[in-house]
This record gives sequence, C-alpha cells and structure tokens, in this order.
Amino acid sequence: MNNLVRKRLAAHFQQLAEWKAKGIDAKLLTPEEKKVTQRIKKQTRKAKLVKVHVDATPYQIITTGPDSHIDYSLNVSKLFRFGDDFYLEETNEIRQIVLKHNKIMSDQEKHQNDEIDVKKQGRSTHKQTLERTGTYNRLKAVQYAERWWNDYNPDYPEFTDNCTNFISQCLHAGGAPMHGVPVRDQGWWWRGENWSYSWAVAHSLRWYLSGSTKGLTAKEVERAEELRPGDIICYDFDGSGRWDHNAIVVRKDNERQPLVNAQTANSRNRFWKYEDSTAWTENIKYKFFAIHDQFS
Repeated sequence: MNNLVRKRLAAHFQQLAEWKAKGIDAKLLTPEEKKVTQRIKKQTRKAKLVKVHVDATPYQIITTGPDSHIDYSLNVSKLFRFGDDFYLEETNEIRQIVLKHNKIMSDQEKHQNDEIDVKKQGRSTHKQTLERTGTYNRLKAVQYAERWWNDYNPDYPEFTDNCTNFISQCLHAGGAPMHGVPVRDQGWWWRGENWSYSWAVAHSLRWYLSGSTKGLTAKEVERAEELRPGDIICYDFDGSGRWDHNAIVVRKDNERQPLVNAQTANSRNRFWKYEDSTAWTENIKYKFFAIHDQFS
C-alpha cells in the first residue's frame, strides 16, 4: 500500500468517524447508509453523545491489476450521557473498500448470505458442565453476553451468521435447559457437531420462544420496557414475516429502554430499536420475550 493510498484511507476513515458521530454525510455512502444518516439527525432520545472513537483495521488486501479490495474491521465506540449515568455503546462492522487506480470507488458493509453456514466447529471434547437448577440466572447470561459479544467461544461452533448461535450460548450460560436431541426441528439444543434449527436460526428461535412449553420457555410481552436483562428481542427488519435477527438485553437506560448485545454485526449496549442499522426499514417488526425465571 503506497503513501497516497494510506493518506486517502486516513481521510476517508476520518469522514466515517464524523458520520458515525454526528450524522454528517461522508462520501461514498450507500443509499441505505444515507437513510441511517437522516435517522440519526432526527433522533429524539435524551441520551446525549459525548464522545466517539473510530478504529479501522485492514486485515486483507487483494490486488488485481489496477483494482484493489481492502477488507477491514471498523470498530466504533460511542460514549453516551443519560442524566447522571454514562454508558459505552460499541459496534464492530466488517467492511470492504474498492480502489481503482488508487482512488476509493466504494466502501460498504459486507453482508452475510442468508444461508447459515458453519465457519468453525466447536471443541468436540467440550462437556456440559453447567449446573442445571431449573432457574434462569440472568446475571450469568448477561456476563456471557458481555464477555463474548465481539469474540467467539471456541467451545461452540461458529456460523457465518452467528447472531442466534450467540444468543443461544447466552441463554445456555444462564442455565436454560436443552431438549429435543437429536431431532433438528424439535426443541432447543446443541451437541458437538449437531444442533437444532432453533439454536442457530433467527426465524426458528423466534417461533420456538412463542410456543415452547418445556425446557427453555418465555412469555411474549407487548412493550420493550417490560423486558429485563437476560431477555430476548427478535427482529423482522423488512416486515416480511421472516425473522432475521435476535439480541439479548444487557441493561436498561434511565427511561427503562433496553440496551442490547448481539453479533452479526457485533454490538454492545446498542439501543434496542436498531434505527442506526442499514437493515432497518419502516416496516420493521419486533417481538419481545421475557425468559421465564423457572424452567420445567
């Protein structure tokens, strides 16, 4: 990478920082990202943005003739003040820059395919050592979400779209009992190199939580304010009826609104509505699930 490209990338990353911080238009934004910009400007939350830090780390460069593709990790940290309370929101995006003759032509988030593919199997020797008391330990579920929101526990498999696998791991860390082995379309479970659809697929977990009467169970509630840390929010971004994403509540802000952790894209203390996501549409639907404190 020559000095000219380095300077252009540095200037570009600075523009991205301004965009993330203040909703100021950066060059090369996609139409979806421009919509995010407009939503940022219209936000009426009482939480005030105090400081933003952006760190861009290239990890792969592929050059073919005059063209180069740079894959990089964009880490964004936002410090918010809400009354006398402060909290740090963090996100990690995988993005790709396309250069032609050393000029930046595009920069956009790399989206995963809809298919759930295994990137890495978990440790085959992993044993289920968690004590199952029939009680949901919300603290342990949240602690797990805080530890692994931007990393991958080698004891479990890792998927190209890892959001639901991550949520299942959080629930499991909280003591949620599995059942249904080895039938993949029944129950909620994971065993070595096999798992139920509800363990790893967002759409399947949403419907499992709606109907389960055994093992891991939950109550659907009407409002996000009714949720507690350790509860789950499901997202249908375009309102199509196909549920795309799940997140776990890790804390509440001063207005009792949930802040969530999730993967794909990796996020910590993110405001639950996801209005800052390019996946958000005006047709978005949410489902709010309060995990039962006692399991049968």
